[in-house]
Amino acid sequence: MTTPIVIIGAGGFGRHAHDVVDAMNASSPTYEMLGFLDDGRPDERLLHERNADLIGSVSLLEELPVDVNYVIAIGSGDVRRRIDRWATSLGRKAATLRHPSSTLGRHVALGEGSVICSHVSIGTNVKIGRHAHINFNCTVGHDAILSDYVTAYPGANIAGNVFLGESTTVGSGAVIIQGLSVGADSTIGASACVVRDLPSRVTAVGVPAKAETGRTDSHGWGAT
Repeated sequence: MTTPIVIIGAGGFGRHAHDVVDAMNASSPTYEMLGFLDDGRPDERLLHERNADLIGSVSLLEELPVDVNYVIAIGSGDVRRRIDRWATSLGRKAATLRHPSSTLGRHVALGEGSVICSHVSIGTNVKIGRHAHINFNCTVGHDAILSDYVTAYPGANIAGNVFLGESTTVGSGAVIIQGLSVGADSTIGASACVVRDLPSRVTAVGVPAKAETGRTDSHGWGAT
């Protein structure tokens, strides 16, 4: 018996999440995809091509049957955090998506709502928080802790014993060497190499990565 699911966010990562649902179902029927929720104006042609529909705004989640699961496929960790708190207050259950091609070591904990894309490799004794996004071809080393709402873009390499604070973003191809800590709401630029601890709410770029600016998160639920 499959579980009905909606994907919140109908942009590029929303379609990635749909691909993960399809791959999971091909391996073992798990979810019945009802459609996408989005407050913006996504390209509905792309949704129709994958036999999916935009069924309404994010607020529609409140009206759907209680057995409908959801996943938040929006890039901003801050937006995911706010939608998560709202959905949790409604008593809604978040689905956890893991592509069958991903590999996980022993004692890996995946938080509710997390999305693990194709060809991700996660080592042993790793904790992934709520609504974290681990994009395709990422690696996460042993004993790492990725807090709630972390985003790792394609090809990011996070070494062992790394701690990432809540809503941290790791850009495509970035590397964080072993044993380091990155504070909450910080952004690591694409292809950066982090070689020392970083505080909260900074943007770090370059090799070695240097903290350059503070970051102000956008508001609203429209970011996809």
